[in-house]
Amino acid sequence: MKNLWEPADAAKCNSDLELRVYSSRLLGRDDTLVLHGGGNTSVKVRERNVVGEEEEIIYVKGSGWDLETIKANGFTPVRMTPLLKLAQLESLSDPQMVNELAANATRAGAPAPSVETILHAVIPHKFVDHTHADALLAITNTDEGEARVRELYGDDVIVVPYVMPGFELARVCARKIQAELKPSTIGMVLLKHGLFSFGATAEESYARMISLVERAESYLKEHGAWELPQPNDIGPIGHIGHVAELRRAIAWSAGFPVVMSTSSEIKALAFARASNLREISQRGPVTPDHILRTKRLPMLGRAVAEYAAAYREYFARHIRHAKETKTMLDPAPRVILDPEFGLTTVGRSAKEAAIARDLYSHTIDVIARAEALGGYRALSEEELFEFEYWDLEQAKLRRGGTPPMFAGEIACVTGAASGIGKACVDALLKRGAAVVGLDIDPQVIPNGQRRPDYLGVQCDVTSEDAISSALEKTVRAFGGLDMLILNAGVFPAGTPIESLASAEWRRVFAVNLDANLTLLRESYPLLKLAPRGGRVVVIGSKNVAAPGPGAAAYSASKAALTQLARVAALEWGAAGIRVNTIHPNAVFDTGIWTDDVLKARAASYGMSVEEYKRNNILKTEVRSSDVGELVAELCGPVFAKTTGAQIPVDGGNERVI
Repeated sequence: MKNLWEPADAAKCNSDLELRVYSSRLLGRDDTLVLHGGGNTSVKVRERNVVGEEEEIIYVKGSGWDLETIKANGFTPVRMTPLLKLAQLESLSDPQMVNELAANATRAGAPAPSVETILHAVIPHKFVDHTHADALLAITNTDEGEARVRELYGDDVIVVPYVMPGFELARVCARKIQAELKPSTIGMVLLKHGLFSFGATAEESYARMISLVERAESYLKEHGAWELPQPNDIGPIGHIGHVAELRRAIAWSAGFPVVMSTSSEIKALAFARASNLREISQRGPVTPDHILRTKRLPMLGRAVAEYAAAYREYFARHIRHAKETKTMLDPAPRVILDPEFGLTTVGRSAKEAAIARDLYSHTIDVIARAEALGGYRALSEEELFEFEYWDLEQAKLRRGGTPPMFAGEIACVTGAASGIGKACVDALLKRGAAVVGLDIDPQVIPNGQRRPDYLGVQCDVTSEDAISSALEKTVRAFGGLDMLILNAGVFPAGTPIESLASAEWRRVFAVNLDANLTLLRESYPLLKLAPRGGRVVVIGSKNVAAPGPGAAAYSASKAALTQLARVAALEWGAAGIRVNTIHPNAVFDTGIWTDDVLKARAASYGMSVEEYKRNNILKTEVRSSDVGELVAELCGPVFAKTTGAQIPVDGGNERVI
């Protein structure tokens, strides 16, 4: 554990709140401390209100913010006096607590204060840091966890037994602090939950957190529980078709499409192939924060039928409870451990699946180290069940809202680096799909910050091996394929037939036709497993209906592609796959239409560039985004009963009409 504090950076902060932001981000940069919105930080300050009265205010991390990227407005200011009074109550329902927290916030529009706000308030230190340090959890989540913590830290920390987050935890901690806090106390350990540090300054509180975690790491090293053994021979990895079948089974059981992220790294495979997996994987998550994000359901066999049986057995109890108590059930498992695939995580979006993957990857580390200490022990089944049906978690489910159109669905777009292909990617992402973009141009792979719902793959679509590899990456990244957008193509320089070389003819057909045959053929086994039915959209051309001189190879290849799409619509309808074609024309915001080319073409028609762009019946400009939007809508519910259609996107062309 490295202390990242830089005095020069801290000196740039002009207030306690800015220092709070700075040190919070330092904690957020280390994923062994906090992950995906986990952890909390706060600072207590004195401020004058609108009538000039001085009040003590606690700025606490707001709901929905991540420590790694938090800003000043991510902290919610709450009046301290009411919080300290609430902490003295013997009971308070968590919905009531949430209402009181919101009612005592001093900034309208601030995010909802953390449910641990009262806990932060009762700690009599200016700065408070709270993390879910992996190293500490590996110690607390053992049979002798409390004894080990006391051996490790002595009187430097207050030790609190597990209590479910919310008002009751704040009340218990308040009593513990009142009875046990000493001038030498630098932290507090919540067993099977996390670690608090506190201090008079941001640097002091942060440094104490790092020091406490370092001591936990040293303890693990001294007890032979730090370096994890790595297997020498991991064996074969399962076929991607099984992953797609598994996704379909989960979606069928859950009642909605899902995205699955599969990790076959050595650590995950070794854990999934452990002889005692069935037992250790069901002992519960490392902290209550992980419960709904990493709900476990091991896939211990290789057949979907075995998965379905395990699914029914696992959720029978939850379904009964939901009916009896009229609570909401979130039926989809978040984590599946399988000896063929390793670690597979599930979500209604790629982001959810990625979060579950990251959390469970850290869970594997904690479990393995706790096992090396003598045995991993987490929350009891009763505690897990209590948290899952906690009032505040039920409220989250009720607030879920309407998911985006393509939530849980996966699309593959060829020619995705620019122009129409990129517009298709953008339109599908906007509607909630996870998207894989293929292109021979390396620009298809983002250079900056990557997003969890997009995978760029450099791919020569004329190579069957490259296509197979790209589809495997698609399934391993997201679990399957629901939508295929065939956009990649070439438009060669104008050449009359008498001068058209055979090699050029074959090159154009290889990209515009043959590659799409391969993509259709290889994608079919995945598309027929799509929970809502597979969809294919082919980008054709105006030249299919109205070819122009000098474009024999292009026009013929696009016409053949259109005919191929019509046959696919006929053959694949029984599998629930619909295939439609769009014929764009005069889409000028693409790479081939440079300013010079546009000026030259417009001049040849005796028009200005703007007149040339609108040289159609509707006198409108057709943009890549127009095509992308129609492609996305063709894959949506409005066109659910349409297949084999050919739709122009050209502003109206006299020759076509």
